[in-house]
Amino acid sequence: MASVEVSLKEMMAGVEGALGAAVVDYTSGMALGTLGGGKELDLNIAAAGNTDVIRAKVRTMEQLGLKGQIEDILITLDHQYHVIRLLTGRAGNGLFLYLVLDKAHSNLAMARHQLKRVEADIEI
Repeated sequence: MASVEVSLKEMMAGVEGALGAAVVDYTSGMALGTLGGGKELDLNIAAAGNTDVIRAKVRTMEQLGLKGQIEDILITLDHQYHVIRLLTGRAGNGLFLYLVLDKAHSNLAMARHQLKRVEADIEI
């Protein structure tokens, strides 16, 4: 099992083109930990904003009567991918992994695979 700090390092080091990573509590919108980011990518603001994205999607699914769980959400920008992966299981309830990638220097499929691996190992 990996701590939040170790999980963040695995997210950043395990994916080429990673610009920033966070583990976020979407009940509060607060990041439990961040790595990377910078002046143009404030991961704490992104954590709070992406909490709203998750809440909106969950609400929409409820209104539509859709069953099942969200695996991940992908937001594609001109030069970046933003990947949100909700954690499943008792230990991850209410948490998500957030990874920002440089679109020109990353492999989206490999990033999703790495997030799945991090999800399996993280311990909160």
